Amino acid sequence: MSLPATGRAWHLVSRPHGTPVPENFALREEPVRAPGDGEVLVRNTHLSVDPYMRGRMNDHKSYVPPFALDEPMDGAALGEVVASEAEGLAPGDLVTHNLGWRDYATVPARQVAPLPRDTPRPSAYLGVLGMPGFTAWVGLRKIADIREGDAVFVSGAAGAVGSTAGQLARLMGAARVVGSAGSPAKVELLTSEYGFDAAFDYREAPVGEQLPVAAPDGIDVYFDNVGGDHLEAAITAMRTHGRIVLCGMIAQYNATEPPPGPNNLGLMVGKRIRAQGMIVTDHQASLPEFHREVAPWVDSGELRYRETFVDGLENTPEALLGVLRGDNTGKMVVRL
Repeated sequence: MSLPATGRAWHLVSRPHGTPVPENFALREEPVRAPGDGEVLVRNTHLSVDPYMRGRMNDHKSYVPPFALDEPMDGAALGEVVASEAEGLAPGDLVTHNLGWRDYATVPARQVAPLPRDTPRPSAYLGVLGMPGFTAWVGLRKIADIREGDAVFVSGAAGAVGSTAGQLARLMGAARVVGSAGSPAKVELLTSEYGFDAAFDYREAPVGEQLPVAAPDGIDVYFDNVGGDHLEAAITAMRTHGRIVLCGMIAQYNATEPPPGPNNLGLMVGKRIRAQGMIVTDHQASLPEFHREVAPWVDSGELRYRETFVDGLENTPEALLGVLRGDNTGKMVVRL
């Protein structure tokens, strides 16, 4: 087949102050390069947008470089190989890679991951079996060292990471799982479909008032996707030798001034609480272990997941802004 001469790619053209706006982005035509030795050309079919991308829009040093201005943006993507100069990869193969935010990507073969053949729901490899699911698993298995009988609190529990973390906690032996979410419908989803023992809408009343009701005997593990008032409430609710997984701080991603920190950090001393930040890419060697444990739970239906789809490459920035607003239930995916 003839290869396309050009494709579209999103560029970041200005850095946001506070909440991003559409004017921060531009969709531009880019040449499509045929694959060289050891490379494949992929036609992207699904793109991932994730909360961490908001941090990459700022020009400051972090665990991942910021998006460069007037250059194609990147992120996790799923696509079909249309041309290959790499052994073991052929046109028609489905792969994941990290050159999203565009129609076509020319990628070194070592940077793509082939999907199992006959996968019934390929987009799951951007969510429950991809980076979000892996993040939830690493946080519980490797950081929190989850134990039989633990009481676990997950913030942002209706999102891609949080919904998986809560269910995995139960499958790993937690005695009680509690979650917070941003609407009554999401709270209902947590308890009716995902098996949380209790959940609450953080917009209805202060977290510090609702968490003790949902977890009257305290918590052993807090999986933190939010920070702010959630973290403060979790510290108060912690039992002795509690563990906190610091995964995300979505409450402050769009802040223009440093938000106030928890005012009860002194409790961590007497309770001997351990809090540890995590970056999932530090744990790539554990990816096969994750798939061995979690894929059977997905296949059996014991681990459920939701996806929110936005159609069209042209709507990718709006999909990201939707994630930051909390519009999604489960994983936000852009279908091309």
